[in-house]
Amino acid sequence: MTGGLNPALARLIAGHVFLQACMAGTRMAAPLLALSDGRSEAAVGVLLALFALTQVFLALPAGRYADRHGLRRPLGYSVVAAMTGAGLAAAFPIFPVLCVSALLTGGATGAASIALQRHVGRAADTPTQLKQVFSWLAIGPAVSNFLGPFTAGLVIDHGGYRLAFLVLALLPLVCWFWVRTVHELPPVVAPPRQKKARAWDLFADPLFRRLLLVNWFLSSCWDVHTFVVPVLGHERGISASVIGTILGGFAVAAALVRVVMPLLAAQLREWVVIATAMGATATVFAVYPLVHTPLAMGVCSVLLGISLGSVQPMVMSMLHQITPEHRHGEAVAMRIMAINASSVTMPILFGLAGSVIGISWVFWIVGGMVAGGIRVAFRLEAPGAAHHKR
Repeated sequence: MTGGLNPALARLIAGHVFLQACMAGTRMAAPLLALSDGRSEAAVGVLLALFALTQVFLALPAGRYADRHGLRRPLGYSVVAAMTGAGLAAAFPIFPVLCVSALLTGGATGAASIALQRHVGRAADTPTQLKQVFSWLAIGPAVSNFLGPFTAGLVIDHGGYRLAFLVLALLPLVCWFWVRTVHELPPVVAPPRQKKARAWDLFADPLFRRLLLVNWFLSSCWDVHTFVVPVLGHERGISASVIGTILGGFAVAAALVRVVMPLLAAQLREWVVIATAMGATATVFAVYPLVHTPLAMGVCSVLLGISLGSVQPMVMSMLHQITPEHRHGEAVAMRIMAINASSVTMPILFGLAGSVIGISWVFWIVGGMVAGGIRVAFRLEAPGAAHHKR
Protein backbone atom coordinates (compact mmCIF):
# COMPACT_ATOMS: atom_id res chain seq x y z
CA MET A 1 0.00 0.00 0.00
CA THR A 2 1.29 3.46 -0.88
CA GLY A 3 0.12 6.84 0.38
CA GLY A 4 -2.42 7.10 -2.45
CA LEU A 5 -6.08 6.15 -2.28
CA ASN A 6 -5.86 2.62 -3.71
CA PRO A 7 -8.74 0.09 -3.89
CA ALA A 8 -7.70 -1.76 -0.71
CA LEU A 9 -7.57 1.45 1.33
CA ALA A 10 -10.87 2.61 -0.20
CA ARG A 11 -12.56 -0.60 0.98
CA LEU A 12 -11.20 -0.10 4.50
CA ILE A 13 -12.47 3.48 4.56
CA ALA A 14 -15.92 2.39 3.34
CA GLY A 15 -16.10 -0.30 6.00
CA HIS A 16 -15.02 2.14 8.69
CA VAL A 17 -17.73 4.60 7.57
CA PHE A 18 -20.64 2.20 7.94
CA LEU A 19 -19.50 0.58 11.18
CA GLN A 20 -18.87 3.88 12.95
CA ALA A 21 -22.05 5.41 11.48
CA CYS A 22 -24.00 2.85 13.50
CA MET A 23 -22.39 4.10 16.70
CA ALA A 24 -22.56 7.80 15.74
CA GLY A 25 -26.25 7.59 14.92
CA THR A 26 -26.98 5.71 18.13
CA ARG A 27 -24.97 8.30 20.08
CA MET A 28 -27.21 11.05 18.69
CA ALA A 29 -30.54 9.21 18.86
CA ALA A 30 -30.18 7.69 22.34
CA PRO A 31 -29.71 11.02 24.20
CA LEU A 32 -32.62 12.58 22.28
CA LEU A 33 -34.85 9.67 23.22
CA ALA A 34 -33.74 9.95 26.85
CA LEU A 35 -34.44 13.71 26.88
CA SER A 36 -37.86 13.21 25.30
CA ASP A 37 -38.63 10.66 28.04
CA GLY A 38 -37.86 13.32 30.65
CA ARG A 39 -34.35 12.23 31.65
CA SER A 40 -32.04 14.90 33.09
CA GLU A 41 -28.90 16.33 31.50
CA ALA A 42 -26.86 14.40 34.05
CA ALA A 43 -28.51 11.13 32.95
CA VAL A 44 -27.76 11.98 29.32
CA GLY A 45 -24.14 12.62 30.31
CA VAL A 46 -23.94 9.16 31.88
CA LEU A 47 -25.47 7.63 28.74
CA LEU A 48 -22.93 9.35 26.49
CA ALA A 49 -20.09 8.29 28.79
CA LEU A 50 -21.04 4.64 28.28
CA PHE A 51 -20.17 4.87 24.58
CA ALA A 52 -16.55 5.21 25.70
CA LEU A 53 -16.54 2.96 28.78
CA THR A 54 -16.15 -0.36 26.95
CA GLN A 55 -13.26 1.04 24.93
CA VAL A 56 -11.36 1.90 28.11
CA PHE A 57 -11.33 -1.73 29.27
CA LEU A 58 -11.17 -3.42 25.86
CA ALA A 59 -8.57 -1.22 24.17
CA LEU A 60 -5.42 -3.00 25.39
CA PRO A 61 -6.79 -6.54 24.89
CA ALA A 62 -8.10 -5.46 21.47
CA GLY A 63 -4.69 -4.00 20.56
CA ARG A 64 -2.86 -7.16 21.57
CA TYR A 65 -5.47 -9.27 19.78
CA ALA A 66 -4.92 -7.24 16.61
CA ASP A 67 -1.14 -7.63 16.96
CA ARG A 68 -1.66 -11.41 17.05
CA HIS A 69 -4.54 -11.92 14.58
CA GLY A 70 -4.46 -9.00 12.15
CA LEU A 71 -7.50 -7.25 10.70
CA ARG A 72 -10.46 -9.40 9.69
CA ARG A 73 -11.12 -11.34 12.88
CA PRO A 74 -11.36 -8.24 15.15
CA LEU A 75 -13.57 -6.55 12.56
CA GLY A 76 -15.90 -9.54 12.39
CA TYR A 77 -16.50 -9.48 16.13
CA SER A 78 -17.00 -5.70 15.99
CA VAL A 79 -19.68 -6.01 13.31
CA VAL A 80 -21.63 -8.51 15.42
CA ALA A 81 -21.40 -6.34 18.55
CA ALA A 82 -22.52 -3.15 16.76
CA MET A 83 -25.51 -4.85 15.15
CA THR A 84 -26.52 -6.35 18.48
CA GLY A 85 -26.29 -3.00 20.26
CA ALA A 86 -28.42 -1.04 17.81
CA GLY A 87 -30.81 -3.96 17.41
CA LEU A 88 -31.47 -4.09 21.16
CA ALA A 89 -32.33 -0.39 21.16
CA ALA A 90 -34.80 -0.97 18.33
CA ALA A 91 -36.45 -3.85 20.18
CA PHE A 92 -36.48 -2.27 23.65
CA PRO A 93 -36.18 1.57 23.44
CA ILE A 94 -35.91 2.17 27.19
CA PHE A 95 -33.11 3.86 29.12
CA PRO A 96 -31.42 0.75 30.63
CA VAL A 97 -31.28 -0.92 27.21
CA LEU A 98 -29.98 2.28 25.64
CA CYS A 99 -27.11 2.06 28.12
CA VAL A 100 -26.32 -1.50 26.98
CA SER A 101 -26.51 -0.34 23.36
CA ALA A 102 -24.03 2.41 24.13
CA LEU A 103 -21.59 -0.10 25.61
CA LEU A 104 -21.84 -2.49 22.65
CA THR A 105 -21.70 0.01 19.78
CA GLY A 106 -18.94 2.02 21.46
CA GLY A 107 -16.82 -1.04 22.16
CA ALA A 108 -17.29 -2.34 18.61
CA THR A 109 -16.14 0.95 17.11
CA GLY A 110 -13.07 1.13 19.35
CA ALA A 111 -11.90 -2.41 18.60
CA ALA A 112 -12.44 -1.93 14.86
CA SER A 113 -10.52 1.37 14.87
CA ILE A 114 -7.50 -0.23 16.57
CA ALA A 115 -7.35 -3.05 14.01
CA LEU A 116 -7.79 -0.69 11.06
CA GLN A 117 -5.24 1.88 12.24
CA ARG A 118 -2.67 -0.80 13.00
CA HIS A 119 -3.16 -2.39 9.56
CA VAL A 120 -2.91 0.91 7.65
CA GLY A 121 0.10 2.12 9.64
CA ARG A 122 2.02 -1.08 8.96
CA ALA A 123 1.27 -0.85 5.24
CA ALA A 124 2.92 2.60 4.89
CA ASP A 125 6.67 2.84 4.28
CA THR A 126 7.66 6.48 4.87
CA PRO A 127 6.64 9.37 7.17
CA THR A 128 4.93 11.13 4.23
CA GLN A 129 2.98 7.97 3.40
CA LEU A 130 1.96 7.68 7.06
CA LYS A 131 0.45 11.17 6.98
CA GLN A 132 -1.26 10.40 3.68
CA VAL A 133 -2.82 7.05 4.62
CA PHE A 134 -3.95 8.25 8.03
CA SER A 135 -5.50 11.33 6.42
CA TRP A 136 -7.41 9.08 4.03
CA LEU A 137 -8.42 6.66 6.79
CA ALA A 138 -9.54 9.53 9.03
CA ILE A 139 -12.11 10.48 6.40
CA GLY A 140 -14.09 7.42 7.51
CA PRO A 141 -15.05 8.62 11.01
CA ALA A 142 -15.69 12.13 9.67
CA VAL A 143 -18.13 10.84 7.05
CA SER A 144 -19.75 8.43 9.49
CA ASN A 145 -20.25 11.24 12.01
CA PHE A 146 -22.37 12.89 9.31
CA LEU A 147 -24.06 9.79 7.94
CA GLY A 148 -25.04 8.34 11.33
CA PRO A 149 -26.62 11.43 12.98
CA PHE A 150 -28.19 12.68 9.74
CA THR A 151 -29.75 9.29 8.98
CA ALA A 152 -30.94 8.85 12.56
CA GLY A 153 -32.44 12.35 12.72
CA LEU A 154 -34.23 11.95 9.41
CA VAL A 155 -35.72 8.57 10.32
CA ILE A 156 -36.69 9.76 13.83
CA ASP A 157 -38.66 12.70 12.40
CA HIS A 158 -40.48 10.51 9.88
CA GLY A 159 -40.63 7.02 11.39
CA GLY A 160 -39.76 7.20 15.09
CA TYR A 161 -36.93 6.00 17.26
CA ARG A 162 -37.43 2.26 16.82
CA LEU A 163 -37.15 2.44 13.05
CA ALA A 164 -34.08 4.67 13.38
CA PHE A 165 -32.28 2.13 15.58
CA LEU A 166 -33.27 -0.67 13.20
CA VAL A 167 -31.79 1.17 10.22
CA LEU A 168 -28.61 1.83 12.20
CA ALA A 169 -28.35 -1.87 13.09
CA LEU A 170 -28.11 -2.77 9.39
CA LEU A 171 -25.14 -0.48 8.66
CA PRO A 172 -22.42 -2.81 10.07
CA LEU A 173 -23.41 -5.43 7.48
CA VAL A 174 -22.27 -3.01 4.79
CA CYS A 175 -18.95 -2.70 6.64
CA TRP A 176 -18.37 -6.45 6.46
CA PHE A 177 -19.24 -6.48 2.75
CA TRP A 178 -16.37 -4.08 2.06
CA VAL A 179 -13.65 -5.47 4.34
CA ARG A 180 -14.18 -9.22 4.10
CA THR A 181 -11.83 -9.56 1.09
CA VAL A 182 -8.97 -7.34 2.35
CA HIS A 183 -5.65 -9.22 2.40
CA GLU A 184 -3.92 -9.64 5.75
CA LEU A 185 -0.36 -8.38 6.19
CA PRO A 186 2.37 -10.81 7.34
CA PRO A 187 2.58 -11.10 11.13
CA VAL A 188 5.25 -9.10 12.97
CA VAL A 189 7.74 -11.07 15.05
CA ALA A 190 9.01 -9.35 18.21
CA PRO A 191 12.81 -8.96 18.49
CA PRO A 192 14.45 -12.01 20.12
CA ARG A 193 15.90 -12.05 23.63
CA GLN A 194 13.74 -9.17 24.70
CA LYS A 195 12.00 -9.26 28.06
CA LYS A 196 8.24 -9.21 28.05
CA ALA A 197 7.17 -5.57 27.67
CA ARG A 198 4.25 -4.00 29.45
CA ALA A 199 1.99 -1.55 27.66
CA TRP A 200 2.65 1.10 30.29
CA ASP A 201 6.36 1.04 29.36
CA LEU A 202 5.42 3.10 26.31
CA PHE A 203 4.90 6.07 28.63
CA ALA A 204 8.65 6.12 29.29
CA ASP A 205 9.00 8.05 26.02
CA PRO A 206 8.37 11.80 26.72
CA LEU A 207 7.12 12.33 23.15
CA PHE A 208 4.56 9.56 23.60
CA ARG A 209 3.30 11.21 26.82
CA ARG A 210 3.06 14.65 25.22
CA LEU A 211 1.33 13.27 22.14
CA LEU A 212 -1.34 11.53 24.21
CA LEU A 213 -1.83 14.68 26.31
CA VAL A 214 -2.54 16.98 23.37
CA ASN A 215 -4.70 14.26 21.85
CA TRP A 216 -6.67 14.20 25.11
CA PHE A 217 -7.13 17.98 25.06
CA LEU A 218 -8.59 17.88 21.57
CA SER A 219 -10.65 14.72 21.99
CA SER A 220 -12.35 16.42 24.95
CA CYS A 221 -13.55 19.04 22.49
CA TRP A 222 -15.22 16.34 20.38
CA ASP A 223 -16.96 15.12 23.53
CA VAL A 224 -18.13 18.64 24.42
CA HIS A 225 -19.54 19.23 20.96
CA THR A 226 -21.28 15.86 20.81
CA PHE A 227 -22.86 16.44 24.22
CA VAL A 228 -23.73 20.12 24.05
CA VAL A 229 -25.32 20.40 20.58
CA PRO A 230 -28.23 17.97 21.27
CA VAL A 231 -28.82 19.62 24.68
CA LEU A 232 -28.75 23.15 23.24
CA GLY A 233 -30.90 22.09 20.30
CA HIS A 234 -33.46 20.47 22.58
CA GLU A 235 -33.57 23.58 24.80
CA ARG A 236 -34.10 25.83 21.78
CA GLY A 237 -36.79 23.66 20.20
CA ILE A 238 -34.70 22.61 17.20
CA SER A 239 -35.89 19.43 15.45
CA ALA A 240 -33.93 16.18 15.51
CA SER A 241 -33.14 16.38 11.80
CA VAL A 242 -31.73 19.92 12.16
CA ILE A 243 -29.63 18.86 15.18
CA GLY A 244 -28.34 15.95 13.13
CA THR A 245 -27.52 18.34 10.29
CA ILE A 246 -25.56 20.66 12.63
CA LEU A 247 -23.53 17.70 13.88
CA GLY A 248 -23.26 16.55 10.29
CA GLY A 249 -21.78 19.89 9.22
CA PHE A 250 -18.97 19.30 11.70
CA ALA A 251 -18.36 15.86 10.23
CA VAL A 252 -18.43 17.05 6.61
CA ALA A 253 -15.90 19.79 7.37
CA ALA A 254 -13.65 17.27 9.15
CA ALA A 255 -13.91 14.96 6.15
CA LEU A 256 -13.12 17.68 3.62
CA VAL A 257 -10.01 18.85 5.45
CA ARG A 258 -8.84 15.24 5.55
CA VAL A 259 -9.35 14.94 1.78
CA VAL A 260 -7.01 17.90 1.26
CA MET A 261 -4.35 16.80 3.75
CA PRO A 262 -2.93 13.84 1.74
CA LEU A 263 -2.19 16.26 -1.11
CA LEU A 264 -0.17 18.46 1.25
CA ALA A 265 1.36 15.72 3.39
CA ALA A 266 4.95 16.36 2.33
CA GLN A 267 4.67 20.01 3.42
CA LEU A 268 2.86 19.43 6.73
CA ARG A 269 4.69 19.22 10.05
CA GLU A 270 2.74 17.31 12.66
CA TRP A 271 3.38 19.58 15.64
CA VAL A 272 2.53 22.76 13.65
CA VAL A 273 -0.83 21.34 12.54
CA ILE A 274 -1.67 20.21 16.09
CA ALA A 275 -0.74 23.56 17.71
CA THR A 276 -2.69 25.54 15.09
CA ALA A 277 -5.75 23.33 15.57
CA MET A 278 -5.65 23.91 19.33
CA GLY A 279 -5.60 27.70 18.89
CA ALA A 280 -8.45 27.64 16.36
CA THR A 281 -10.54 25.32 18.56
CA ALA A 282 -10.15 27.54 21.62
CA THR A 283 -11.32 30.54 19.56
CA VAL A 284 -14.43 28.77 18.21
CA PHE A 285 -15.32 27.53 21.70
CA ALA A 286 -15.23 31.13 22.98
CA VAL A 287 -17.81 32.15 20.34
CA TYR A 288 -20.06 29.06 20.08
CA PRO A 289 -22.26 29.70 23.18
CA LEU A 290 -22.98 33.25 21.99
CA VAL A 291 -24.81 32.15 18.82
CA HIS A 292 -28.41 30.95 18.90
CA THR A 293 -29.76 30.28 15.39
CA PRO A 294 -29.33 26.90 13.69
CA LEU A 295 -27.42 28.57 10.84
CA ALA A 296 -24.92 30.25 13.19
CA MET A 297 -24.52 27.02 15.17
CA GLY A 298 -23.90 25.24 11.88
CA VAL A 299 -21.15 27.72 10.92
CA CYS A 300 -19.42 27.20 14.27
CA SER A 301 -19.80 23.45 13.85
CA VAL A 302 -18.13 23.59 10.42
CA LEU A 303 -15.23 25.72 11.69
CA LEU A 304 -14.73 23.34 14.59
CA GLY A 305 -14.77 20.39 12.19
CA ILE A 306 -12.00 21.97 10.12
CA SER A 307 -9.73 22.51 13.12
CA LEU A 308 -10.36 19.21 14.92
CA GLY A 309 -10.50 17.19 11.71
CA SER A 310 -6.88 17.97 10.95
CA VAL A 311 -5.53 16.50 14.18
CA GLN A 312 -6.00 12.71 14.09
CA PRO A 313 -3.88 12.02 10.96
CA MET A 314 -0.99 13.98 12.49
CA VAL A 315 -1.29 12.22 15.85
CA MET A 316 -1.44 8.78 14.24
CA SER A 317 1.52 9.56 11.97
CA MET A 318 3.68 10.56 14.95
CA LEU A 319 2.46 7.61 17.00
CA HIS A 320 3.59 5.09 14.39
CA GLN A 321 6.95 6.81 14.01
CA ILE A 322 7.86 6.84 17.72
CA THR A 323 6.76 3.30 18.66
CA PRO A 324 8.22 -0.10 17.61
CA GLU A 325 6.38 -1.85 14.78
CA HIS A 326 5.63 -4.99 16.76
CA ARG A 327 3.85 -2.80 19.39
CA HIS A 328 1.76 -0.61 17.08
CA GLY A 329 -1.44 -2.31 18.19
CA GLU A 330 -0.63 -1.62 21.83
CA ALA A 331 0.32 1.99 21.10
CA VAL A 332 -2.93 2.64 19.22
CA ALA A 333 -4.80 0.93 22.05
CA MET A 334 -3.13 3.13 24.67
CA ARG A 335 -4.22 6.22 22.74
CA ILE A 336 -7.80 5.00 22.44
CA MET A 337 -7.86 3.94 26.09
CA ALA A 338 -6.57 7.33 27.24
CA ILE A 339 -9.03 9.43 25.26
CA ASN A 340 -11.95 7.17 26.09
CA ALA A 341 -11.18 7.19 29.80
CA SER A 342 -11.69 10.93 29.41
CA SER A 343 -14.82 10.35 27.36
CA VAL A 344 -16.29 8.30 30.21
CA THR A 345 -15.84 11.01 32.82
CA MET A 346 -16.19 14.17 30.75
CA PRO A 347 -19.84 13.83 29.65
CA ILE A 348 -20.83 13.15 33.26
CA LEU A 349 -18.95 16.28 34.35
CA PHE A 350 -20.45 18.21 31.45
CA GLY A 351 -23.94 17.16 32.46
CA LEU A 352 -23.40 18.12 36.09
CA ALA A 353 -21.70 21.39 35.15
CA GLY A 354 -24.42 22.24 32.64
CA SER A 355 -27.06 21.74 35.33
CA VAL A 356 -25.19 23.92 37.86
CA ILE A 357 -23.36 26.70 36.01
CA GLY A 358 -24.99 26.58 32.58
CA ILE A 359 -24.04 24.88 29.36
CA SER A 360 -22.17 27.94 28.00
CA TRP A 361 -19.57 27.69 30.75
CA VAL A 362 -18.81 24.12 29.68
CA PHE A 363 -17.68 25.49 26.31
CA TRP A 364 -15.62 28.29 27.84
CA ILE A 365 -13.89 26.14 30.46
CA VAL A 366 -12.85 23.46 27.96
CA GLY A 367 -11.78 26.13 25.45
CA GLY A 368 -9.56 27.69 28.10
CA MET A 369 -8.05 24.29 28.90
CA VAL A 370 -7.20 23.74 25.22
CA ALA A 371 -5.64 27.20 24.92
CA GLY A 372 -3.48 26.47 27.95
CA GLY A 373 -2.30 23.22 26.36
CA ILE A 374 -0.89 24.80 23.20
CA ARG A 375 2.57 24.98 24.81
CA VAL A 376 2.58 21.18 25.11
CA ALA A 377 1.99 20.93 21.35
CA PHE A 378 5.04 23.14 20.73
CA ARG A 379 7.14 20.70 22.77
CA LEU A 380 6.36 17.98 20.21
CA GLU A 381 8.97 19.69 18.05
CA ALA A 382 11.98 17.87 19.38
CA PRO A 383 15.15 16.50 17.79
CA GLY A 384 14.33 13.08 16.39
CA ALA A 385 10.58 13.52 16.91
CA ALA A 386 9.89 12.05 13.52
CA HIS A 387 12.40 9.22 13.63
CA HIS A 388 11.34 5.67 12.90
CA LYS A 389 11.62 2.84 15.38
CA ARG A 390 10.58 0.33 12.80
